[in-house]
Amino acid sequence: MHRTRAALASRRRAPRRAAVALLTGLTAAALMLSACTGSPAPSGSSASGAADANATLTVGLVLEPSNLDIRHTSGAALEQVLVDNIYEGLVSRTQDNKIIDRLAKSHDISSDGLTYTFVLNDGITFHNGTKLTSSDVVASLQTAKDDKTVQGHADLADVASIEAKDDMTVVITLTQPSQNFLFSLTGAAGLVFQKGDTTDLQAAENGTGPFTLTQWKKGDSLSFARNDTYWGAKAGVKSVVFDYIPDFTAGVNAAQSGTLDVLTAVDANLAPQLDKNGTFTITKGRTTDKGTLAFNNAKAPLNDQRVREALRLAIDHKALIEARGVGTTLYGPIPQLDPGYKDLSSTAPYDPEKAKSLLKEAGQENLALTLTIPSFYGTTVPQLLTSDFKKVGVTLTVNSVEFPAWLDSVYTKHDYDLSFVLHVEPRDFGNFANPDYYFGYNNPEVQKLYAQSQTELDAKKSADLLSQAAEIVAKDAAADWLYEDQTLTAVRPGVNGFPKDSINSRLDLRGVTVTK
Repeated sequence: MHRTRAALASRRRAPRRAAVALLTGLTAAALMLSACTGSPAPSGSSASGAADANATLTVGLVLEPSNLDIRHTSGAALEQVLVDNIYEGLVSRTQDNKIIDRLAKSHDISSDGLTYTFVLNDGITFHNGTKLTSSDVVASLQTAKDDKTVQGHADLADVASIEAKDDMTVVITLTQPSQNFLFSLTGAAGLVFQKGDTTDLQAAENGTGPFTLTQWKKGDSLSFARNDTYWGAKAGVKSVVFDYIPDFTAGVNAAQSGTLDVLTAVDANLAPQLDKNGTFTITKGRTTDKGTLAFNNAKAPLNDQRVREALRLAIDHKALIEARGVGTTLYGPIPQLDPGYKDLSSTAPYDPEKAKSLLKEAGQENLALTLTIPSFYGTTVPQLLTSDFKKVGVTLTVNSVEFPAWLDSVYTKHDYDLSFVLHVEPRDFGNFANPDYYFGYNNPEVQKLYAQSQTELDAKKSADLLSQAAEIVAKDAAADWLYEDQTLTAVRPGVNGFPKDSINSRLDLRGVTVTK
């Protein structure tokens, strides 16, 4: 799935002229705009020239989905390209994770936090031409609630009932208040599908979004076309091609050769090659991506807090950031864009001598561990970890595997010592309140605080509870957070409105405009 492709200069598509289709996306404000509600179409940036409505955009991405069934397949690779482009929910979110209406033109929450009433926009149709009604919304959410195999099933655990008040109104009642409920509806759990549809979602689609799927070449590319019957503001480009290039150097080569119009996830060490001579503009954006060094808390010797803390103290986090060339230190499980963030740097100051002392106290002076890491993450992180751990007497063996193998051995079977993966999902602190998650971390106090945070109606009080829980997790050394990532994106001149933030979790393309 994540193969490296070479000789990109000789690929099937010839280099495009500079003024041809360039990938952009909606700004946070533009996400709220809809033709049906009387709002103007999304506006672009200050680039000169008229927008080319017939433009074809080609964007390089790293992570390709294994199939297109977003209902039954996990992973950011699907949400990144399908949510808001192909499929929509009642609500969506902006680049800075603020919740906005999407299929719903309005929503109301009762004073006790138990009843949510959504009123749908007019004129919404699925890609097969069928009109969307509240019965489709009810069926979609009910399926997600009842079927454990549906992504986001757990997010609807507090739902008591989902009812269609009329063709345009949906009423959802909860068993208890849920601070995170609306945000959950912005993800896979809240996507709306046609009731009774028999579309093979693994290879096809039938959404309501501003684009339709035209072609998927596995191991190569995914192509979208503008949905000219879209219910809201029409997309600003005629088509989009996602090129999957998991090798960072190959991605830069493709951009330089003209094969790509936009390259996402640019390696910081390679960015100067694209930034020179004004060929591309490099933007740096915020994310909720957490470079997480997972410890198998359920497996000896990592079930010993002293061992986990020693490993954290052995890591020179600032040096790692410098070596990567991008990102900021994090030290805790909640990133800055999420509720509950707190500076927890005091829980893991760089202190090799104390790390040695803790390992000796735990009887682990000659510890040998294996790091299982998906191969597309490269060598910078494992090399630095190997070096830092060696200084405190820990021998680290690096097991670089393909992503499907990581999903099987680490995520599913929990068969690992240490692992590294970039957790991109926002508001995912609940993983540390779930003892069955692959971290194997089980702390009743954290679970209690997290549960309280979710039923607390006051957003500030909820965030405070999350902050308390996060501090416990950090002091327990349940994992190490090597960095909070920043995303570097290279775009050619003439692009309007390409998003800078949170594009690893979703890339809404409806507001793309490209000058001629």
